[in-house]
Amino acid sequence: NGSNINGNDTNSDSTETARICLQILHAGRYAHHPFAVSASSTKSPISQFQARELSLNEVHSTIQDFINCAVLAKEAGYDGVEIMGSEGYLINQFLVSRTNKRKDEYGGEDFINRAKFAVEIVKQTRQAVGEDFIIIFRLSMLDLIQDGNSWEEVKILAGALEDAGATIINTGIGWHEARIPTISTSVPRGSFAWVTKKLRDEGIIDIPLCATNRVNAPHVGERILQENDADLVSMARPFLADPDIVKKSREGRVEEINTCIACNQACLDHAFVGKTASCLVNPMACHETELSVIENSVRKEDRLRIGVIGSGPAGMAFATTAATIGHHVTLYDKSSELGGQFNMAKRIPGKEEFNETVRYFKWQIDKLKRQGKLNLLLDTELSHTDMEENEEGIDKWIVATGVNPRTPSIPGIEHPNVLSYIDVLRNKAKVGNNVAIIGAGGIGFDVAEYLIHHKDGDIDKVADEMSVDDFLKDWGVDASIATRGGIDISSNSNSDNKNKNKPSSHLSGRKITMLQRKKGKLGKNLGKTTGWIHRATLSKSGAVDMLGAVTYDRIDENGHLHIILNQGTPKEKTQVLEVDNIITCAGQTPKDDLQRAVGSELKDKVFTIGGAYEALELDAKRAIDMGTRLALKLSDDSVVPGKHKFQAGVGPEEKLFEFLTSVMK
Repeated sequence: NGSNINGNDTNSDSTETARICLQILHAGRYAHHPFAVSASSTKSPISQFQARELSLNEVHSTIQDFINCAVLAKEAGYDGVEIMGSEGYLINQFLVSRTNKRKDEYGGEDFINRAKFAVEIVKQTRQAVGEDFIIIFRLSMLDLIQDGNSWEEVKILAGALEDAGATIINTGIGWHEARIPTISTSVPRGSFAWVTKKLRDEGIIDIPLCATNRVNAPHVGERILQENDADLVSMARPFLADPDIVKKSREGRVEEINTCIACNQACLDHAFVGKTASCLVNPMACHETELSVIENSVRKEDRLRIGVIGSGPAGMAFATTAATIGHHVTLYDKSSELGGQFNMAKRIPGKEEFNETVRYFKWQIDKLKRQGKLNLLLDTELSHTDMEENEEGIDKWIVATGVNPRTPSIPGIEHPNVLSYIDVLRNKAKVGNNVAIIGAGGIGFDVAEYLIHHKDGDIDKVADEMSVDDFLKDWGVDASIATRGGIDISSNSNSDNKNKNKPSSHLSGRKITMLQRKKGKLGKNLGKTTGWIHRATLSKSGAVDMLGAVTYDRIDENGHLHIILNQGTPKEKTQVLEVDNIITCAGQTPKDDLQRAVGSELKDKVFTIGGAYEALELDAKRAIDMGTRLALKLSDDSVVPGKHKFQAGVGPEEKLFEFLTSVMK
């Protein structure tokens, strides 16, 4: 038909039919159990178990399994299937010599043999399902591992797949074990569309090609199509963030889109530990049967006047949800802008997407203001006296005031050279060239990344301003794909996971020392699928030293930090860090003063949420989820302070994962 992503139809009478395809995936050596199989007996660096080599008979039966699955999908009413041949899963494991050491017809030095498994699956599937059925093959065009496929082999396979009956070829980028990020928020938008374009420009196949990875907004996909980089674009996580993304785009309502920020915190991080996948910015994703935000769904007699104090993630989530379903909300914040902690997060290099969440909530709040459902009072700080006098006639109060940075107990901590992370990220305090960071959790890593890339006076960027070329260069991606797997071997970020890469471009020139009390690797508890990226970014900068097992002795009159390493062990030694500034990122405490200060007459009417309720880490996922769930339940008389935290139950996947984990131990 003649319409594009934004719905600007070239034919006014064009009609469209959605198609649904089932993805067929065999994990191969990535399976999380001791019965994993692969092309050969190998072990993935991200897996717990050595995979067993499939016998020749098992190879044939596995091909038949793919075919049977496609046939069942057709019988179930699917319009097609996508055969997963990339990301390092089983088919991909057959394709490269790194994981395929077989001596039979499905292995060896000859690529045609290694490709036979993939080609036979497509060929026999086409024979089984007939012509009127879509077969998408997700082809790994850029493995991003050593000894991956060459570009010539990618072209050979693409042609063979078309001949075998594939309808569409989708682009696969990187194996899961690759040490180059491919989908996280630090990856610029549309970073890998050039790979699809490269194959398209070869002119060797006639079937459509689909670009993928970090296409999270309609204009990004539109640009890829208009520039002829691809015939189609693929999106997945953006539909978790906003299932109506295409509809809103078609109707010209792009400001209303709840944009995927590629954080992975509630989708992939959940999936890899057996939890139900969801979305940080949209906690209703995959919980639609238990969470439903329906406009004006609260009965008139149950509608409340609610005061929300604090417009960070928790406060905005609560306020917009409560007002949408029918309550009248007044949202207060002592700041002059909405967003709370997100206004600091969006300043971190690689977290520019957080601007989009603030933009989305601002749009929601503006809409609700126009509808008369929500009042917004910025530059307004409330005291417990204001709450008690209650001139607005508030029925219930929500305290979403966030957290206070915790000040560690170190002699000399009051020295003027000592700053908190809030001083740096929100108040934009000037920071010297030599810096010690106390604390190596998520905040410590964010501050370090900010400082190594930001010079005083630098202007913060937004997501569309991030450079794809700089990203590829920094992470050692061979944009010519002259090397196998498309990686620059000279880049140490691609050398056996030793992140001693050449420094990233555009560094500030600062030298950072990160410190933590605990023994062991710094950043150990960062995100499951993104923590390694943060560690690698700092490591390859060459600007950051990391020290664990640190005891903080004192800060002297010069603002220098005296520490003891490995205290009480034979390796104990003292050290003085002659730094210009010390930045404390040593956790936080709940900012719940209002809730604690109110008198007895308000005790049953004040509810804390987000960081003000629990301040283990700055956890926007938990804050938004808590705010949304409480808003949906607050009119229920059984919901009282202290019993107002609601969360998703433990699903069958999580129970199974926990069982398998316990068995494997």
